[in-house]
Amino acid sequence: MTGTALEGRVALVTGASRGLGAAYARALHAEGAHVVIADVRDEDGTALAAELAPRAWYRHLDVTDEDGWSALVDEVVRSLGAVDVLVNNAGIANAAPIEHYTRAKWDAVIAVNLTGTFLGCRAVSVPMKAAGGGSIINISSVEGMRGSVGLHGYTAAKFGVRGLTKSLAVELGPSGIRVNSVHPGLILTDMTARIDPARLDIPLGRPGTPEDVAGTIVFLAGDSSRFTSGDEFVVDGGMITGIPHR
Repeated sequence: MTGTALEGRVALVTGASRGLGAAYARALHAEGAHVVIADVRDEDGTALAAELAPRAWYRHLDVTDEDGWSALVDEVVRSLGAVDVLVNNAGIANAAPIEHYTRAKWDAVIAVNLTGTFLGCRAVSVPMKAAGGGSIINISSVEGMRGSVGLHGYTAAKFGVRGLTKSLAVELGPSGIRVNSVHPGLILTDMTARIDPARLDIPLGRPGTPEDVAGTIVFLAGDSSRFTSGDEFVVDGGMITGIPHR
């Protein structure tokens, strides 16, 4: 059953061709939004846009490309009138003990997960100001709340996304733009396929699914969260709530 909470609004979701991003795109679309699916996986993105047609586009976007961001946002505003919602979801992960964690690994994950988020926020800020407001949803992680062995670049980037969200919420709030971060825990996607859920203490007793997070994205995109900005939404089944014991 589809809803109308976001009818007439335009949502741009990065890394949206599969996994969490695709779940966010579907959920926003189900509430009436026109969804712009941005990714580098052209085949998957094109297929998802066809599934959600006619209220969906796919556009190739490398989130580390400043000119690509400018061109896409300009096209969306020109053709659809606005970017009402931005979901900065695109992300990668890599891991190694610190003595083996190379500069190349660090640069790659910071470029996509942190710089890509910054570039997206910057690109939509001007049209959102002109429209009188909007909602920016930055996807961080529970690794933006605490550390994980080996995930040095990923953890640093996700903490950075959390901090960037705070500064933008303060700066853009007077323009009616809300900025919040979402912190998923262990969610079943291709990226987490190698993680054994049994090794984690999840009070709800299971890993999450992309759909478990998508409802939070819809909430932050719409008017139900109209007085919410600069906040952190942890969606992890309670994983980081307890004090770990050996």
